[in-house]
Amino acid sequence: MIMRARSRLWLPLLLIVLVAAFLLFRSELDFEYIIPKRLDRLAAMMIGGVCVAFSAVVFQIIAGNRILTPAIMGYEAVYLLFQSLLTLLLGGHRFVALNSTGYFFLSVLLMLAYSWVLHQWLFRDGKRNVYFLLLTGLILTMLFGTFAQFIAIKLSPSDFAVLQGASIVSFNRAQSVQIAYSVVLVVASVAVVLRTLSYLDVLSLGRDQAISLGINHRQYVRLYLALIAALVAVSTSLIGPTAFMGVFVANITYSITRATRPHITLSAACATAICVFIVAQFLVEHVFNYKTTVSILVNLVCGIYFLMLMIRTRGAA
Repeated sequence: MIMRARSRLWLPLLLIVLVAAFLLFRSELDFEYIIPKRLDRLAAMMIGGVCVAFSAVVFQIIAGNRILTPAIMGYEAVYLLFQSLLTLLLGGHRFVALNSTGYFFLSVLLMLAYSWVLHQWLFRDGKRNVYFLLLTGLILTMLFGTFAQFIAIKLSPSDFAVLQGASIVSFNRAQSVQIAYSVVLVVASVAVVLRTLSYLDVLSLGRDQAISLGINHRQYVRLYLALIAALVAVSTSLIGPTAFMGVFVANITYSITRATRPHITLSAACATAICVFIVAQFLVEHVFNYKTTVSILVNLVCGIYFLMLMIRTRGAA
């Protein structure tokens, strides 16, 4: 119990230290340009961290497995395919000049529609076969990714460069208006999750146990899938796809807190995700001097961790 309490204490302290270091390191206390720009990037990191943490942890609870993540189920692949189609139809210049607010809400609606289709198809009978979910998600991801690559081949070099720039994680692309809308959507989604934490706690026991305790399993799975879709849409439209970061953040949080209650796991996962983003952005800016990207660092570390997790899980089985 003492170890758990200490882990919950040092995690927020670490977050505070990283935030201060990110804002003040080599800033010369420039409150007119440098620090305000960093505050915008920090706001994007915090929103993205909350989205990644909540979507990953909630998805793993309703799926009943700790190696599943919304990225595996094809959410981000759908978003990338949507970007590719818009770039092909509109062209790179018009895609860049596209109204960010309208595009933001359109992407959210697209992800919600995909979530509804996913629920109707995979969760229609209420059963959760982990291997079927994983296999189906990987197939969908590969299918959408192949379509996106096929479309990218048809693009001109300039349009392809625009598409590539929109497909990587970047905290510099976040605009103030978009951040404001993101905050509203994220706060609303998080509020719904927090208000239904007791039901989420029961769902973590399994489908049969949840139904025996009087929970409408189908209804709440549909609700949480919709919230996950909204959070993934906000995250990808604001900072770009994060691939395996969700499974990395969730499992690191489980290891740190050793907690099974969702309210503890969710709060710790948010702090962990924000810390990861801050460290990655700090390395990109001050160590690699923008010669690499946040997406490369995050996907490299999280991808290796995911592979190790799969091997360890297989060995344990």
